[in-house]
Amino acid sequence: MTKIGIILGSTRPGRNGEAVAKWVLEQASQRTDAEFELVDLLDYKLPHLDEAIPPSMAQYTQPHTLEWAAKIASFDGFVMVTPEYNHSTSGALKNAIDFLFAEWNNKAVGFVGYGSVGGARAIESLRLVVGELMMADVRAAVTLSLATDFVNYSQFTPGAHQAGALSTTLDQVVAWSTALASVRAVAAA
Repeated sequence: MTKIGIILGSTRPGRNGEAVAKWVLEQASQRTDAEFELVDLLDYKLPHLDEAIPPSMAQYTQPHTLEWAAKIASFDGFVMVTPEYNHSTSGALKNAIDFLFAEWNNKAVGFVGYGSVGGARAIESLRLVVGELMMADVRAAVTLSLATDFVNYSQFTPGAHQAGALSTTLDQVVAWSTALASVRAVAAA
């Protein structure tokens, strides 16, 4: 069965992303077309990129990189839950992405953003990054506004329409992840 990782892209104390990622997992877990797993960057303790050889060479030496690579390699696709910091994604998420290369290749990715404009600018910046990693980003995305989908900018209370946006995003991620299985098989041969 297709396996999708839901990556919680914030490590900030008091982060809003934890509630958002748990909501994504709760909604996704009601589906029968894929398996979903929450991947919290806090659990991986990745320092700033500390591998001497570029990730595209796949010659990882650090134990934390090997653990991260094994986790990412286990998935067929991803949903990245991203805050928007200064018109982009979090440094923690960008760093985690930059640690690897082949483990991301030929996999689908969708985005759930949150911020003052729904995390839209963070999502757009991530689309540029994942393209370089040979990932297929899906068109649909969830954009959660701190003003309307959170009480006092901190208590997550998504509008009813957001479940539909998430469902569409998940539909696309699962479909593309499944379709790309044959591409991954050819690349691995």
